[in-house]
Amino acid sequence: MTTPRIGIIGEFNPNNPTHLATNEALAHGFSRRGIKPVIEWLPTSKTFDLSQFDGFWCSPGSPYQSLPGALEMVRWARLERKPFIGTCGGFQHAVLEFARNVLGINDAMHAEYDPYASDLIVTPLSCSLVGKKLAIRLKPGSRAASFYGATEIVESYYCNFGLNPAYREPLEAAGLLISGWDDTEVNPSADPRTAEARVIELPDHPFFLATLFVPQTASTPERPHPLIAAFCESVLS
Repeated sequence: MTTPRIGIIGEFNPNNPTHLATNEALAHGFSRRGIKPVIEWLPTSKTFDLSQFDGFWCSPGSPYQSLPGALEMVRWARLERKPFIGTCGGFQHAVLEFARNVLGINDAMHAEYDPYASDLIVTPLSCSLVGKKLAIRLKPGSRAASFYGATEIVESYYCNFGLNPAYREPLEAAGLLISGWDDTEVNPSADPRTAEARVIELPDHPFFLATLFVPQTASTPERPHPLIAAFCESVLS
């Protein structure tokens, strides 16, 4: 492969620390191979030739300028089987795209764009996670668990919205694996439908994984984050 090109779905904001961390984390992930990637942010209100990119990252920082534009780029990466990672807002939009185009919920919506929509797939979290660092349980045998080499992790958050738990079962029945949850999943007496999803993945895709947390903020040149390093390896394979 020539120099890998990574398209970051979203509008770059130099004052958003997670955006700066996204660029830096990609550099960390590829540096293990002595490679410097070409990174291009893809404003959602514009049209791009997506075939020129080797992988996609759906960024934090929603609402985006164009919800349809963001969802179309996520859909393209999913259908074309291009390596895809989403974090924070990227997780939310990956879930929304899947609900619309795989489950067939045409009116599936994100409460940040329309809080009064009839089919709210993405809703306000029961408690804001902005600035918090919390424990997460990963599903044994999932890709996320294999990348971490663990089923219990701690990560940082930057978000107020997540998957509506009422849609967890139909999404999983359609093939979207929810592989990470908040601590309600640890309590064996808790109703699993009330657990808040933290990680999703598509088992039949070469690499399609999204997190509600922001792993890029924990990446360093000496220790690239394992999820991002795995994404970079997928791009190169």
